Amino acid sequence: MILEEQKVDTKRNDSTVVDSLHRTKELGYRVKNALEDGDLEKFGELLHEHWENKKRRSGKISNPKIDEWYKLARQTGAIGGKIMGAGGGGFFMFFCPNRKKRVLRTTLAGAGLRELPYDFDFEGTKVLV
Repeated sequence: MILEEQKVDTKRNDSTVVDSLHRTKELGYRVKNALEDGDLEKFGELLHEHWENKKRRSGKISNPKIDEWYKLARQTGAIGGKIMGAGGGGFFMFFCPNRKKRVLRTTLAGAGLRELPYDFDFEGTKVLV
């Protein structure tokens, strides 16, 4: 639903959405550079910038509960974060310095969020079932 709305807005040449999508592309290159340079603090800052940019596309990207969790994460050590999924749900990913990760994990667990382990994969998409 969110992605369909974004597609329609893009076809209508809605400047808010189109500008946000161009900004997302530019941020993607900056994230890539930060990771390649090993600049994780910059990576976290860019996650925050991306999240703020993404919310401009639609009022459905976030909601008061998600905003509350994001604010809580930032207050307890996260430099940045973003929600990932297929438009309308999914996972929150946060970046915080190692020295603050325990507080962040404990705080978000206390807010009802569950941590899921992940790893990086360089092989691409795989069908598991």
